[in-house]
Amino acid sequence: MAYSFLLYEVADRIATITLNRPEKRNALNGALVAELRQAFQAAEQDDAVKVIVLKGKGEAFCAGADLDYLQQLQVNTYEENLADSQELMSLFREIYELNKVVIAQVEGHAIAGGCGLVTVCDLSYVVPEAQLGYTEVKIGFIPALVAVFLVRKIGEGRARELLLTGRLVTAEKAAVSGLITAVIPAAEIREHVAKVATALCKEASGNSLKVTKKLIGTVLDLPLRESLEMAAEQNATTRGHEDCRKGIAAFLNKEKLIW
Repeated sequence: MAYSFLLYEVADRIATITLNRPEKRNALNGALVAELRQAFQAAEQDDAVKVIVLKGKGEAFCAGADLDYLQQLQVNTYEENLADSQELMSLFREIYELNKVVIAQVEGHAIAGGCGLVTVCDLSYVVPEAQLGYTEVKIGFIPALVAVFLVRKIGEGRARELLLTGRLVTAEKAAVSGLITAVIPAAEIREHVAKVATALCKEASGNSLKVTKKLIGTVLDLPLRESLEMAAEQNATTRGHEDCRKGIAAFLNKEKLIW
């Protein structure tokens, strides 16, 4: 599929999705959101893909909403704005629930909706120079969609600080809060992300990654006893999966298994 606002490539079981609007600091608009949804769906359906890396071209990872896009929102009807919001909602939910691991490679600022993209990725590695934050309240808007995921990720107290103040924070502070996985020097981040993605491809069962990601995303929605029952059922189901039989056999035989 040809894309106008992003780059998509697959190599060594890793799909790389690159936001490709560097002249706009990779700002989001309706067309880019639609293409991102298409690209993530393509990666999920491709058996040759095991891990997905999301990054931005140019100086910024993603600067939030495009200015022209923001102006258009001012003249939209409620129904048009609701449909538009639901598109972004679907993108965030699909990344969060995707049955493959998604890694954010953040080599520049991630602001508002751009920080929302980082929030819903499974792992995120950020250069020290980058700033992150949700600035919506400063322009009379609200960080509605990302709030749902951010509270789950870092807790209510820390989410309140970020969402209500609208302040940008350093990558280091974002790591301390649990918003991102780690801060990696700019000269090393591409190699680091490649190593993490390659290790996931070679050292972990695809089925185990899929089921574990689903468990993590589901347990907060259920009462304790229901969560435990679901976990026990998933344990039993996974024990009968081919990947588990193969993995245990290799472990018992002291064999090095490449998934």
